[in-house]
Amino acid sequence: MAEVRVGRAAVVEPEGTAFAERSRLVEGVRAYGLIVAMWLRSTMAYRTSFVMTAVGNFVSTGFDFVTIMLMFAHVDVLGGFTLPEVALLYGTSATAFGLSDLVLGSMDRLGRRVRDGTLDTLLVRPVPVLAQVAADRFALRRLGRITQGLLVLGWALLTLDIAWSPLKVVMLPLMVLSGAAIFGAVFVAGAAFQFYAQDASEVQNAFTYGGTTMLQYPPTVFAKDLVRGVTFVVPLAFVSWLPALYVLGRDYPLDLPRWVAFLPPVVAAGCWVLAGLAWRVGLRSYRSTGS
Repeated sequence: MAEVRVGRAAVVEPEGTAFAERSRLVEGVRAYGLIVAMWLRSTMAYRTSFVMTAVGNFVSTGFDFVTIMLMFAHVDVLGGFTLPEVALLYGTSATAFGLSDLVLGSMDRLGRRVRDGTLDTLLVRPVPVLAQVAADRFALRRLGRITQGLLVLGWALLTLDIAWSPLKVVMLPLMVLSGAAIFGAVFVAGAAFQFYAQDASEVQNAFTYGGTTMLQYPPTVFAKDLVRGVTFVVPLAFVSWLPALYVLGRDYPLDLPRWVAFLPPVVAAGCWVLAGLAWRVGLRSYRSTGS
């Protein structure tokens, strides 16, 4: 049995047998759904406010692509890529990040809860802490980012002359869903780090919000050391760069074999294993503020 210390009290957790892990997973998903449903009811009570914030989110995130369009008003290619090709990179990464941000975007609030002691109230509830933190203040307005990314992606696919094959057709939803899972693992790992460094939300944002901004541009505009870092260290390149370049029929700057483009699901699974371990270690090391 494992203990999580909260002040003078201790919450006892069952050992990590396969059955117990599956039960906790099902329990966590169910709890997450219930908490999200509560926040959705709260959001829909003020529908005009929801529409305005969703539109505002759509417009504010759309300025990222407007910036790219302004660049192409002065150049024909950027790092050897045309505007529709960059739009494909932008649309896939923005949509993947938007899905992850919608589901797990509240994870960056964990540091604040650790600092003010409100995390203690989550620990004493008979619900997985990760589900509670992830669903906290679920913001449906983030659909604006997803909608904007899908519109850019749709425009890119209609404009580009791609030699489609069954594998490339499968690759599109695969990279979006796998990319969302990779970003989600980064959200969880970043939250786990906040157990030790309570003011580290900006460090987490550098890899999430900063990562999606970087992926919206061709890898050829960045130094090879940076490209290696986001391929082999923090594998954000598997969100959009590698699979999107396969769809476009382009070579990756690091001369990796083309089959690597099909690894995003495997990379996502590996990222979640590491993120889950980091979360468990961080949670078990937590000590209450005593307030």
